[in-house]
Amino acid sequence: MNIVEPVDPATVVHLRPIAESDQFAVYALGNDTYLLVQRHIGTPWVGVRLSGDGVFRAGSLLVDAMRHLYRSASSQRLPNHINPLHAVASEEERLR
Repeated sequence: MNIVEPVDPATVVHLRPIAESDQFAVYALGNDTYLLVQRHIGTPWVGVRLSGDGVFRAGSLLVDAMRHLYRSASSQRLPNHINPLHAVASEEERLR
């Protein structure tokens, strides 16, 4: 894995992204090597060059991070989420 900073847009203009979103793109560089580039308009482009194996390993870690983020965010937004401070107050009221 190599950090590529900055990424000159002219160096990837001839490459077709194999995956992209509004701010990121993945380019196949050949020889089992890939470049993930953050293409944010307001900042210089930066990238990470990964081997094919590195793509699988980083992808697995990102899936784990997404699960963690999803569980954390969704648990705070569920209608039946109980605020621990509210639960203590309710229990005290019930005992009176």
